[in-house]
Amino acid sequence: MDHAADRTHDARSVPVCYRHPDRETGVHCTRCERPICPECMVSASVGFQCPECVRSGTGHSPAASRPRTVAGGTVTADPRLVTKILIAINIAVFIAVRAESSLVDHLVLVGEWPPKPYQPTMGVAEGEYYRFLSSMFTHQEIWHIAFNMLSLWWIGGPLEAALGRARYLALYFVSGLAGGALTYLLEGPSTASLGASGAIFGLFGATAVLMRRLNYDMRPVIALLVINLIITFGWGGIAWQAHIGGLVAGVVTGYAMVHAPRERRSLIQYGTCALVLVAVVVMVLVRTAQLT
Repeated sequence: MDHAADRTHDARSVPVCYRHPDRETGVHCTRCERPICPECMVSASVGFQCPECVRSGTGHSPAASRPRTVAGGTVTADPRLVTKILIAINIAVFIAVRAESSLVDHLVLVGEWPPKPYQPTMGVAEGEYYRFLSSMFTHQEIWHIAFNMLSLWWIGGPLEAALGRARYLALYFVSGLAGGALTYLLEGPSTASLGASGAIFGLFGATAVLMRRLNYDMRPVIALLVINLIITFGWGGIAWQAHIGGLVAGVVTGYAMVHAPRERRSLIQYGTCALVLVAVVVMVLVRTAQLT
């Protein structure tokens, strides 16, 4: 009786990746039918194949012989390399800011400071557009960078493996810039904003899209996203504009990354990134016109 019950439980349990037993998956190799997670998926002419089938040459199409991620990126030996580099840059900037506190004034995202008519002013309205990029890597408080970097490692690593390095990096920067642009558009001109949260919320959004595409259980990522949104709007001093801007950009870009048809995959993926960047430029130009 007990043995039969165990078999029933196993039959109903969610399959796990044959190479990563700690990862549940609903996707199987189209050749050998072994369950595979996003990191192990190699895009084929029909569905996905596991790395072993690709290496053994059992696939029939030329596309199947080239290891590709779900989004069409190249499968690499270290699928978290870009995530590690991004974390290293954030930590390096954090150390530099802690060593020289005045450095933060030149890195944060601020529209205009001090407010007119005082002179001189500094900020994006004065042409310092680099702040959209530098603010994405700037943190002042240890809890802030710790939370962001843990989120980047947990969410970014698997997403990089699923998208490939180039697409993952494009998603990261597009989301971060969109969050910064919405903050610049809606926030007061003398309010400084900093942190990688906009980019990380973009990764949250893209992860939700990817999990939906792979028919994964959406409840964990939705619960995590809801918790983060509650913190965003319930905790003072948080630039909610950066979080929402990054999230929307991440969902839009992530959808293009994982749903683009094979024939025009790169065009649609990077074209969507370009359209989001156009929206970023428009928001920046509109706000700058208001301040000058």
